Amino acid sequence: MPFIVDVTSGDVEKEDRTSEKGHYGGTVLGLRLLNERTVPGLDPYDPRTLLYVAAGMLGGTLAPGLAKAVFLAKSPLTGVAGEAHALGPFAAGMRASGARALAVTGRAERLSYVLVEDGRVSVHACPELRGLGVAETTDALRAKHGGEAHVAAIGPAGEHLVRYASVVTDHAFAAGRYGLGAVFGSKNLKAIVCAGGGAPAEVADPGKIAALDTYYRGALATNPLAALQASVPGFAGWIDPLAPGYASVRNFSETGEPGLRVPATEDYDGRAVSTSGCCPGCPNDCIKIFAPPGGGERRTGGLGQEAFLSLGWNLGIDDLDAVLAANARCNDLGLDVVSLGGTLAFAMECAQRGLLPDGPAFGDTAALKSLIEDVATRSGALGDLLAEGSARAARRIGPEAVPYAMTAKGAELPCFDPRPQPGLGLGYALAPGGPRYDALEHDLDFDPVAGLGYSFPEAARVGAAPAPAGRLNEERGRRSARLLRLWSALDALNLCVFASTPTRPLTVDHLISLVTAVLGEKFTLKDLLAAGQARLDGMRAYALREGRDAGADAQDFPDRLSEELPARLHDEPIAEGPYEGAVLDREAFARARRAFYEELGWKDGS
Repeated sequence: MPFIVDVTSGDVEKEDRTSEKGHYGGTVLGLRLLNERTVPGLDPYDPRTLLYVAAGMLGGTLAPGLAKAVFLAKSPLTGVAGEAHALGPFAAGMRASGARALAVTGRAERLSYVLVEDGRVSVHACPELRGLGVAETTDALRAKHGGEAHVAAIGPAGEHLVRYASVVTDHAFAAGRYGLGAVFGSKNLKAIVCAGGGAPAEVADPGKIAALDTYYRGALATNPLAALQASVPGFAGWIDPLAPGYASVRNFSETGEPGLRVPATEDYDGRAVSTSGCCPGCPNDCIKIFAPPGGGERRTGGLGQEAFLSLGWNLGIDDLDAVLAANARCNDLGLDVVSLGGTLAFAMECAQRGLLPDGPAFGDTAALKSLIEDVATRSGALGDLLAEGSARAARRIGPEAVPYAMTAKGAELPCFDPRPQPGLGLGYALAPGGPRYDALEHDLDFDPVAGLGYSFPEAARVGAAPAPAGRLNEERGRRSARLLRLWSALDALNLCVFASTPTRPLTVDHLISLVTAVLGEKFTLKDLLAAGQARLDGMRAYALREGRDAGADAQDFPDRLSEELPARLHDEPIAEGPYEGAVLDREAFARARRAFYEELGWKDGS
């Protein structure tokens, strides 16, 4: 099923994996190829590494929850398997062009792009695109291959091997985490272009798909999270007050009243570029495009849920236009907003503490734009330092800076504070690919008092009964592992977490019906969870392989097998508000970790 593309020689082969079961053409297949086609211990920038991009057997189908493509490679940030997902139209474009999956190896002699058109794959030089942002790159490639072509591109950050460079699809939809854009850059690969007038992906039961679509559209009025996503400004447009301790403020250092403003709904007026039709086949439109009026590239302003927190409160900034401009610029340059925000916040705290002379200051909105440019192009000593990410930057500054790098496995933490939600902390520390906010459902959603009661029966189907959000014990470990397995299943099948159980409209039964309707094969809850377990096992096996046989990159990735969180989260309780006193007790965390591993059938720490 996947096309294997060697960008050094231009050779293309197609490998038939259709007889294999359980990979669904997504991450699990990509992990198999990583293990089969690469030797352990390769530097992530070695030409022999493999980059996997897939819509899979389900992604890109015109149905609710299936507008998702996966990008996978050995991460330059963590040294283990880095997986990022892009919503939007790219997966559908990939399927229409005649490819479900690509595996790219080698390094092109000149800057190049891979073209998929009418079921054929080829490699084309494009030195004229060097240095261009995502928007100009996408425009230039569409001028060559048609305005309906779909493009996954990198900007200058990927070309300069910023370790958290992202890939951005169709102007605005980022595959953000773990530095997959830098892997593109290391291969001299500017973009993947999907062109041709192919028909949408076929499904086995169109009538069932139509019925699911009708149900989902009706659920937009009754499911509160779906309704929030569909509304303007949407779930990424923060407008509700945030309790102290819920989100990171100034590098997780301040857990009292932050003294920062949450935007009002009307603050987004005049800033919407596009708020509908972003994900083909899905009526929810949860990724909306916002940018300040006037000036700069606006089309790249796809707003994910983490942007306002990462580039705003985490930096001591509450200027909405500054955050929206920074987000759009990050997408155009190809920078992950989570790792960038975490790295800048680290630098700001180091400067505050006298560890980084002439470093940036919290709340310096005026400096944000130039900081982003310097990091993306590795300009100056500070830009080059911060392009390495906060874990490496801390080691360069010195041991006194290490406590302020808020990372797990070398990757910056999402901005949802795990102290009042310890299940998130377990996910950040123990997920084998590194911390990702959408890899594990929020503990608060299943709190018996404050949670989303309608989701309790769904969560119970996978063994995650309601429990007080702040409780950290063995059962929290088991519950977190079960939820991680469920959400891993969604990732394995390229199903969208923002459409799916337990909190969104597609219940377990709907998901089973959806997969059956697309593939025409019997599918059960057992199959769903088996796919999730297979993905987690594959991610873990790859991490252990790279840890045992680290080779030349051992010194660069000392944290790849770490199961620890920053000491601040264990030592500094939430100062005030409804979560006052919340902290991750070390002994309780260790007990929960053991239960987590037992639930997944893993040996703790090995």
